[in-house]
Amino acid sequence: MKSWKDVLIQPQTTILEAMKIIDATTMQFAAVVDSNMILLGTVTDGDIRRGILKGLPLDTAISEVMNASPICERDGNKSVYYKKRMRERKLKQLPLVSSDNLLKHIVFSDELELTTKKVNKVVLMVGGLGTRLRPLTDTIPKPMLNVGNKPIVETIIESFKNFGFTNFVLSVNYKKEMIMDYFQDGAHLGVNIEYIEETKRLGTAGALSLLSEKPTEPFFVMNGDLLTKINFEQLLDFHTETDSTATMCVREYEYQIPYGVIETDNHQLLSIVEKPVHKSFVNAGIYVLNPFALEHIPNGEFFDMPELYKKLMNEREKVSAFPLREYWLDIGRLDDYEKANGDYVENFHFGGIKNE
Repeated sequence: MKSWKDVLIQPQTTILEAMKIIDATTMQFAAVVDSNMILLGTVTDGDIRRGILKGLPLDTAISEVMNASPICERDGNKSVYYKKRMRERKLKQLPLVSSDNLLKHIVFSDELELTTKKVNKVVLMVGGLGTRLRPLTDTIPKPMLNVGNKPIVETIIESFKNFGFTNFVLSVNYKKEMIMDYFQDGAHLGVNIEYIEETKRLGTAGALSLLSEKPTEPFFVMNGDLLTKINFEQLLDFHTETDSTATMCVREYEYQIPYGVIETDNHQLLSIVEKPVHKSFVNAGIYVLNPFALEHIPNGEFFDMPELYKKLMNEREKVSAFPLREYWLDIGRLDDYEKANGDYVENFHFGGIKNE
């Protein structure tokens, strides 16, 4: 699907249908038009995820989450003009409309060769002991356990690489030699790999204080025992669009209370709900941070990522949640490891992670 017309949807299109269209194209974007091609709004992956955070069901009309005042330009100018406007506003797409707001074309950054090499670093936390996976981890660090036909962390690296991210920092501790000997400088994978060597456990945020070179752009931090099909480019776009200091990926978690829940008013019984199911968003172990966030991390001390986010929130920094709707699995226990191997072919082999 390469034509701009492939991303046109109607205002009554559901959120679920819009998600499928955005995911099926490489454009990560949809334009909402009426039957006369009048531009009503635009929708990005970020708009959809913000709707999910608000609790909107997936059969909600896309008009409820679209941007009804998108940035547009008048059709008929030369491409150099649109290139300049898109560079100035850091746009990946630009709808072109007539004087009466008829959508005439959508210009994408690829079309104008505005795509730039991604310099954003990816820090992977791969130093954990993996105690819940013993005896498997008695002789091998958890991130090096094979899922499918390769170590967990290699699949993570290839997943980032598929979205153009090639600069990695691995934070190592437990059996670090096995990880460093296997990945070396990353050249055989077509990426660049550096290392943080923890002499003591510093937590998922504390290890960042050991970075030899501070990032100059927003960077990713991810636990090294996760498998996910998240679109990392969409995550970075969301972080940038929301002007956040820190973004945390969250996923929906359901839990059932195994009893009848009682509501009362003083002594009067008002209702009984049998075994209700509650939903909450929980931390998914994937983060995007602005370099400024590093100033809030104590040097050489144990400091976990939730502590950093609490500190940033107390400092009134802008902190955002990015809801995952893609495949995600934390390989923390033996049954998770077995499930990961069963899921691998479907999610990371055929049409998934590609070796180059």
